[in-house]
Amino acid sequence: MSANVEYINPENTSPAQGLYSNLTKVRAGDLYFISGQLSVGYDGEVVGKGDFDAQFKQVFKNLGDVLTTVGCDFNDVAKFNTYLVASQHIDNFMKNRRELFPSLFATSDYAPNTLLVVDRLVKEDFLIEVEAVARVRD
Repeated sequence: MSANVEYINPENTSPAQGLYSNLTKVRAGDLYFISGQLSVGYDGEVVGKGDFDAQFKQVFKNLGDVLTTVGCDFNDVAKFNTYLVASQHIDNFMKNRRELFPSLFATSDYAPNTLLVVDRLVKEDFLIEVEAVARVRD
């Protein structure tokens, strides 16, 4: 976690139901609002058609690439919004997060996440989309 972004799970509130915190405190500074990242390779083609695990990995790779280009990393993320196209993917999403997040974050505290199940994404081949808000580093 960066010195500018603090994840908080207040006492006397219901606990988070997964690998996320209930809120984020962002100290003064500019914010990046990162559009939803999809499972698209550098060639513009869908990566992992029909394979949730492959799409999950590509989505977070793409998100990491965007963060890197502006001098940030996952420790600067203040909030995620995640969109899945089927409730059957929720358990797999949670498993993938448990496996990936310890390598992305400096601590075991993670940014808040809102998880939504939607009818579809921009193309039917996409199974997951993740958008984020990140704080600019000083």
